[in-house]
Amino acid sequence: MKIKFHKIIAAAALGLTMVALPSCDYLDIEPEKTLPGESVDYTKTEDMYGAVSGCYSEIRAHNMHWIINLLTSIRDGDVWSGRTDDQGDLVAMGNKYQYNSSWWGVNETWRCYFQIIRVCNEALLMLDNFAANITNENDRTTYRSYCGEVRIIRALAYYRLAQFFGNVPILFDNYQDDFTPSTRDVVYEYVLRDLDYAMQNTPKVRPNQMAHVGAFSGYTAEALAAKVYYQMGNYDKVRELTNDIINSGLFELYPDYYQLWKIPGRLCDESLAECQVTDFGMGSGDYVGVDQFFNCAGPTISNDNTVLKSTGGWNFVGYFDSFRDWAIARGETVRATTTFLVGGTTTPSGDYVKPAGNPNNTNVWNGKWYVPLEQFTEGRTTYGSNNNVRILRYADVLLMNAEAKVRLGESGDAPFNEVRTRAKMPTITNVTVDQILDERRMELCCEWGERYADLIRTGKAAEVLGANGWTPDKTYFPIPQTQLDLAPDLLNPPYTSLNH
Repeated sequence: MKIKFHKIIAAAALGLTMVALPSCDYLDIEPEKTLPGESVDYTKTEDMYGAVSGCYSEIRAHNMHWIINLLTSIRDGDVWSGRTDDQGDLVAMGNKYQYNSSWWGVNETWRCYFQIIRVCNEALLMLDNFAANITNENDRTTYRSYCGEVRIIRALAYYRLAQFFGNVPILFDNYQDDFTPSTRDVVYEYVLRDLDYAMQNTPKVRPNQMAHVGAFSGYTAEALAAKVYYQMGNYDKVRELTNDIINSGLFELYPDYYQLWKIPGRLCDESLAECQVTDFGMGSGDYVGVDQFFNCAGPTISNDNTVLKSTGGWNFVGYFDSFRDWAIARGETVRATTTFLVGGTTTPSGDYVKPAGNPNNTNVWNGKWYVPLEQFTEGRTTYGSNNNVRILRYADVLLMNAEAKVRLGESGDAPFNEVRTRAKMPTITNVTVDQILDERRMELCCEWGERYADLIRTGKAAEVLGANGWTPDKTYFPIPQTQLDLAPDLLNPPYTSLNH
């Protein structure tokens, strides 16, 4: 007997809730106004955005799960993968490419992303129910825009699943009973359909210009579509989409790379997608946050000159000394200062970074996840407190644009050097693909597995990672054994077309 999807891939997931937003600068900050989907009054079209805000909640709860943060970063050869005294499978997977399909973290990653997809599917049905009661064209335009936001979120979940697992099932219906995977490129085709809809129907503005400030926009869809085409090697489309973002004139690099990653840089004009966080300016009580996303990876920091004396991370993820040495040797200053939190040193903000207690652990952590204690709301103590998670940035768009142009026989100097100038690195003329890849390695380190994706995309993984045990069959994580036990058709040959 077949088992329905909601009992398998999203096992233990909660049902969809709507979060109403009567008046707020954030997307879903009123948790007391949650309603189960089945009790919604669909004649109240003014409540329509609640279906959308529930999907943003899923990004916060599941895309920002701390184990996803760790699994995203550990395979690129630059990132040190875990504490030697805890989560041994994480260390083996990151440093030696020894994958364990029964490890809980692999299953949790699968489950989290399919939960996002399931909620997005339900949200689109709810929006359709609202649409049946719409009586004017302005509200219908709003409905289509909201559908676009949900489709971007769903597309992001599928994109991330394809990065992790390669071939995965497409959930056309929350109650389907066929879990045969589709090939990665078929999944990408499905993702691009969603993103094309969003590009056509969601406002082409910065996220910080959206009516619900920080919501995903038509340009978010373009940036994500460019990343999909980037992985597929379709550089014509990468150039077209990134040119449109650049030529809009709406986006610019935040001038201070150090503060870009801290409270002042939240939802700046460089941002194309962020997961928003707030403590409401209060030292205790309600907090809309990302649980342990930042905390899991960082060190302990302290400062005798603040009310908050210290805050401690779990010390799970840092950088190999070899990567830091490479960055310093190429003349990095601005990005090195921001990126590397070195044990035993003091940050530009005056915080002391406690050295690793275990000599076998890293002593260089990712400074992009560090918030200075002076920026904390008094009373808050969680590492990285009150900071947004950056998902898509304009710097990535510029570097994709540069590479696409070079591969198509054009000059990529202008977008490439825009990124380098902000980092106070000397400009380069007649830039090459390899120089762009090095720039991406530095600019995007510890961001959503970009380095690993670049190594796979360019065929350089064997050269860079092979000595540590990487082989082509280790490109993706295995399907979790828990899921195979529940749905054996996950082992079926993958579909090679959406029309199956």
